[in-house]
Amino acid sequence: MAPLTDITTDQAPADPAVTDDMLATQPIGYWSGLAQAAVTRQLRDAMATIDVTQPQYWVLNRVNAGPAAPSHEEVVTQLTPLADGPHEIARVIDQLLHRGWLRTDPGHCLRLTDAGEAARVRLRELVTELRGVVHEGISDEEYVAALKVLRRMIANVEGSSAS
Repeated sequence: MAPLTDITTDQAPADPAVTDDMLATQPIGYWSGLAQAAVTRQLRDAMATIDVTQPQYWVLNRVNAGPAAPSHEEVVTQLTPLADGPHEIARVIDQLLHRGWLRTDPGHCLRLTDAGEAARVRLRELVTELRGVVHEGISDEEYVAALKVLRRMIANVEGSSAS
């Protein structure tokens, strides 16, 4: 495998106490994994206090996302790659139907009820508040740069180029 740059930096073992001058030697998988776990834990813990799960929020957003109401199968297909297992999204849809936050229309498409829309709005406000905590001290420019770097790393690993 050919190096992607002219500069090769030795990989050091993951070290949460490493100094800034040694960050370039740190494994991205370790640090991105810590970030993903911390942000997900914060989000899920906050949602649990109001008896909602992150996958329930995903489903509410997906059902609300477009001009046409999606079918049960469309929502399952689109969200399963994010889920903890192949059956989780179908179960979440059933939970939200039972809770009265979703309904099925005569064409077998999913729609939010008034209670479901109120829950989605409340969750959006919570997520926006939590995003503020995560982004404290980070400018939009820094955030965009970090995501561009992560996107490029993903493209490098998957063998395609990022724009």
